[in-house]
Amino acid sequence: MKIVVCIKRTPDTETKIRLGGDGVSIDPDGVKFIISPYDEFAIEAGLQLKEASGDGEVILLSMGGDGTQETLRQGLAMGADRAILLKGEAGLDGLVTAKALAAELKEMDASLILFGMKGADMDQQQVGPMTATLLGLPCATAASGFELVGETLTCRRGVEGGAEILEMDLPAVVTITKGKFEPRYASLKGIMAAKRKPLEEKDAQGGESRLIVQDLSYPPERPAGRVVGEGPDAAPELVRLLREEAKAL
Repeated sequence: MKIVVCIKRTPDTETKIRLGGDGVSIDPDGVKFIISPYDEFAIEAGLQLKEASGDGEVILLSMGGDGTQETLRQGLAMGADRAILLKGEAGLDGLVTAKALAAELKEMDASLILFGMKGADMDQQQVGPMTATLLGLPCATAASGFELVGETLTCRRGVEGGAEILEMDLPAVVTITKGKFEPRYASLKGIMAAKRKPLEEKDAQGGESRLIVQDLSYPPERPAGRVVGEGPDAAPELVRLLREEAKAL
C-alpha cells in the first residue's frame, strides 16, 4: 500500500508573531517553524495503517521553500519512508497549492492520500477537498479515526450529539483531526535515520496565485480592566456595567 501524507510548514502555535516591514508578511526572524499540528495526526494515521498492514510505504509531500526540507525531515524522523518537496510558495490561494499537489499525486498511484484537517496558519480547510476534487477521488473531511477492511475505508466524524460514519472505496482522500491518531515522538534512532532517507525536490506546477495580501495589522489593544469592588457588595455595580456599558445583558 502506498500512503501519501500532504503536510505544511507553519509557525509554531506558541510563537509570538511580528509583522514584517513591508506590512504584508510576518517577520521570520526568531520564528520556530513546525509541521502543522493537524498534519502530525495525518502522519500518525499513515504510520499506523502501514504498521497494521505490515507492508507498504508512507510518503510525505509538501509545497514550500528551502526551509520546508527541515519540516519534511521531522516527518521522516517520525517514521515516514521518503519525502517530496514541491518548490513554490504555499500562500493564501489554496487552489494553487491543490493544483500543485494534484499534479504530483496523479503520477504517484497512491492508495490513500491523507491531509491534516487544516493548516494551523491559514485555517482554511480547503486544500484537502480541493485536491480530491481535482483527482476525482472520494473525500472524507475532519475524520477523527478510520479503519480499512480490504479496499473499503470506514471513517468516523464527530457531529453535534453523535458521530457520522462514512464508507469509501480506495483510492481516497481523508483529512484528519484530533482523535484516534495521537502523534508519536521521534526517537533518536528515527532522527538519525531521517538524515539518510530520500528527499526529492521538484518544481511546483500550481500556477500563479490569484489572492494578494494588501495589508496586515495587529489587533487593537484591549482597554485596561477595572475593579468595581470586592465580594457580594460589588455585584450590583457589576450588573449595572454589564447592562449599561457592555450591553451584555
